[in-house]
Amino acid sequence: MRKSSITFYLLIPLLAWGCHSSGTEQQPATKKIRQVDFSQVTINDDFWSPRLERHATTTLPVCIDQIENKTGRIRNFMNAAKDEGEHSGIFYDDSDVYKALEGMAYSLVNKPDPELEKKCDKWIDLFVAAQEEDGYINTFYSLTGLENRWTDMDKHEMYCAGHLLEAAIAYYKATGKDKLLKAATRMIEHMMSQFGPGKRHWVPGHEEIELALVKLHEVTGEKKYLDFAYWLLEERGHGYGNRGPNGPWNRQYYQDELPVRELSKITGHAVRAMYLFCGMADVAALTGEKDYIEALDRLWDDVVLRKMYITGGIGSSRQNEGFTRPYDLPNYEAYCETCASVGMVLWNCRMHQLTGDSKYTDVLERSLYNGALAGISLEGDRFFYVNPLASRGDHHRKEWYGTACCPSQISRFLPSVGNYIYGVSGDALWVNLYIGSSAKIDLGKESLTLKQQTRYPWDGKVEISMEELKKTLRKEMRLRIPGWCKSYSITVNGEKLENVPVEQGYAVIERSWKRGDKVSLTLEMPVEVIQADPRVTANAGKRAIQRGPLVYCVEEVDNPSFDGINLTADTRYIGQKATMLTDEVVVIDALHGEDTIRFVPYYLWDNRAPGQMKVWVDYRD
Repeated sequence: MRKSSITFYLLIPLLAWGCHSSGTEQQPATKKIRQVDFSQVTINDDFWSPRLERHATTTLPVCIDQIENKTGRIRNFMNAAKDEGEHSGIFYDDSDVYKALEGMAYSLVNKPDPELEKKCDKWIDLFVAAQEEDGYINTFYSLTGLENRWTDMDKHEMYCAGHLLEAAIAYYKATGKDKLLKAATRMIEHMMSQFGPGKRHWVPGHEEIELALVKLHEVTGEKKYLDFAYWLLEERGHGYGNRGPNGPWNRQYYQDELPVRELSKITGHAVRAMYLFCGMADVAALTGEKDYIEALDRLWDDVVLRKMYITGGIGSSRQNEGFTRPYDLPNYEAYCETCASVGMVLWNCRMHQLTGDSKYTDVLERSLYNGALAGISLEGDRFFYVNPLASRGDHHRKEWYGTACCPSQISRFLPSVGNYIYGVSGDALWVNLYIGSSAKIDLGKESLTLKQQTRYPWDGKVEISMEELKKTLRKEMRLRIPGWCKSYSITVNGEKLENVPVEQGYAVIERSWKRGDKVSLTLEMPVEVIQADPRVTANAGKRAIQRGPLVYCVEEVDNPSFDGINLTADTRYIGQKATMLTDEVVVIDALHGEDTIRFVPYYLWDNRAPGQMKVWVDYRD
């Protein structure tokens, strides 16, 4: 079977081997698919389970140690609670603590730990003690002068509040404890007393509060929080944004150049843009804001077809941590912030929920396995902030950063990966990612468990079985056929299916399902040689290697003659099993005459000996 896939203008397969109204209440909700929450998904997977274990045993302790002992982040809350002492660090450092707490909450869902929960409660007590009487909470202004709060739109006050709110909701869902949720809601109420229709204008310099407000609306049922999110989005593009006493700001950098419904091109800071698009998608999903959806469609085309790296990373400029012109995708200078790759996962998940189109999950998967996963070492204790596609040997992961958004981002992202595997709509069960797992799916009057077994991304064989199904269920099962896959087969209970209809990149199997039914999907996973769009001048005369969802690179540690590496039309490619540190992986050996060039998955680079690296390799016809 074959599937026609979206054409990525930046990626050309060359050779294959062996998601305008006046308010938030007039339109119907438009979300087509509901995620199966990761709390209902148990991951048992050769690829992901070790990473989740290392997250709990290594990554979270590293983040906690940095926050409590090696930086002043937790001390800022202690000082604010006592109303004495200085603020240390940067004005947005509170957000790192909140994101780490969110990751701790998610870890408690996956792996209950009484000691970790005590740690969370201790932190929460500090947060609440640091809160001002009027509900305001931000240690920078509490310790440097409350008279200056809400004077500079770039000082991340709403950004920090958004991460506080997300952490509070996560911990409430994980434990049922609402102390932090009450405190976070008080902060939101404080903000709403200052800003909104008939009050002060405000454009958050770093977006994030918008999507958090939608989460608060969903948890509380209070429409006023959704309305406030919508109001904040509508503030953009009207000249309200500024840095107060610090002068005007660059409207393009802050996504403040046009009203959001008129946006067509992604500009400025990449992570801020991702959070903005997520907020727009969340509001649109609940309100049916047609102009938002149309703008997001245009923006997606601009990002994916003109400004995205092969790794799913975004942001080509280190000067603005974002974008320049279309097709400007340098390799050594690439920014590709880890937070931005996580943002691509978050945004594309929302776009898929709005539409059911696999092209969004294709990008989600590309960003997940390459751009985001590269942001953390294999052992889980070091991090990348910037993820270039080539290195001269001077770029390495670090234990922490002065701006530590990426380590704390990864700490909350990894344990929630189960969010992206399954979905449910009125007529279908959706299998979006291939990760060994079991999912308890509530269908209202009935429920079932889907069990998935696979060695993906190393192997394209996937088996899905119906379990705990009490009676026959008439439902579609929609299996995503990845855009990279050119050939596949499907069987049900051992019988091969022919001419399975494919809609928006999903193979649709409609039947009456019973307990014990098994679906087998086999995705052929040859090596692909990729040629960049000719407008990407940085990659002229070069090729990249991909197998399945994984982009590969060459490292100097495997290839001593690094500077002389090149591929030709006659090069043969062999995928084979190998061990890298503790993990069994598939490497690709390129046989080039008497020479062998070893390619390893991009996410694994800089885990061994230091040295040069590149994704795009010279090519000779």
